[in-house]
Amino acid sequence: MAAPNANPTQAEVDAARNDPKLANVLYHDWEAGTYDEKWSISYDERCITFAVDRFRAVSPDHGPFEHALELGSGTGFFLLNLMQGGIAKRGTVTDLSPGMVEVAVRNAEGLGLDVDGKVADAETIPMPDDSVDLVVGHAVLHHIPDLDQAFREILRVLKPGGRFVFAGEPTRIGDLYARKLGQATWWATTTLTKLGPLQGWRRPQAELDESSRAAALEAVVDQHVFDPERLERFALGAGAVDVRCVTEEFAAALFGWPVRTFEAAVPPEKLGFPWAMFAYRGWQRLSWLDEHVLSRVLPRGLFYNALVTGVKPAPPDAL
Repeated sequence: MAAPNANPTQAEVDAARNDPKLANVLYHDWEAGTYDEKWSISYDERCITFAVDRFRAVSPDHGPFEHALELGSGTGFFLLNLMQGGIAKRGTVTDLSPGMVEVAVRNAEGLGLDVDGKVADAETIPMPDDSVDLVVGHAVLHHIPDLDQAFREILRVLKPGGRFVFAGEPTRIGDLYARKLGQATWWATTTLTKLGPLQGWRRPQAELDESSRAAALEAVVDQHVFDPERLERFALGAGAVDVRCVTEEFAAALFGWPVRTFEAAVPPEKLGFPWAMFAYRGWQRLSWLDEHVLSRVLPRGLFYNALVTGVKPAPPDAL
C-alpha cells in the first residue's frame, strides 16, 4: 500500500482540478488522519444507531449478510458500524485513497471486526463475479465519475439476490442550499473573528488557508448531485431490480450545515461538550420533524440526503 500524501503541493492540487480521481486520492489522503474528528465519526452506540437507521430506512432486508463490501469506505464509518449493529458478519473496505484504507483497517482491528482492505476504484472493483452478499457505501456515489460503469460493477460482484445500499448522497436542490449556507457561515465567522473582542475565536490563518485549499479540492471531488429519479435510473440501467430511493434531512440539513461549518472555522477547544450536545440534540429533533412531518408534505427532491437500494436478480434458470 502506497504511503498517503498528507500534504499535497500546490502543483498537485492544480493538476487535480482536471483529474477527479487524482483529486479524490489527494483530498482523502489529506483528510485521512483527521477525518473522524472533522465529521464527529465514532464507533459507539451513537454512530452504530445512525448507520443502522440509515440502512433500515431504505432496505427491507436487515441481514445479517455474510460478506459485505464497502465502496469509498473512507475511515470505515458506515460498514464498521453496520457490522457492529449486526447487519454484516465479515467485511471488505475499499477506497481510492490509500490513507483512508489504512485508517479503516486500523479502526476495524481496534474493534475486533473481521475486515480486510483494498485500494480500489469503484469502476473496476477487484473482486470476483458473484462474490459478496451486500455492497454498501455512504456519501460515495457522488464522487464516482462513471456511475453507469460503477453500477455494472456493483451488480457483477454481488451474488444473485444480493443487495446494495447507498446512503448520504446529495440531492440537486439540497446541495444548492447546503453550499450556500456553508459559504455564508464561513464568510461570516472568518470575518467577525477578525474583530478585536472575537479574535480568540479565530483559528490561526495557516489553518484557515489549509481549509480553503481542502475546500478547493472538495469542489473537484464532488462529481454529481442527484434527483432521486436519476439515482434510481443508474441502478435500473445496470439491471438491478426492487430499486428504491428515499430522501431525508431538510430541516436537519438547514440546521446542520451552518453548525458544521462554524465548527470548522473556530478553535475546537472553544466549543466543548455543551456545544456538542446542542448540535447533536438539535439535529436529532429536526430529523424527527423531517421523518414524521415534513416527509409527508414536501417533495422528496427537497431533502438533502438520498438513499438508494436494489437487488441483483437471480438468473432465470434459478427461478
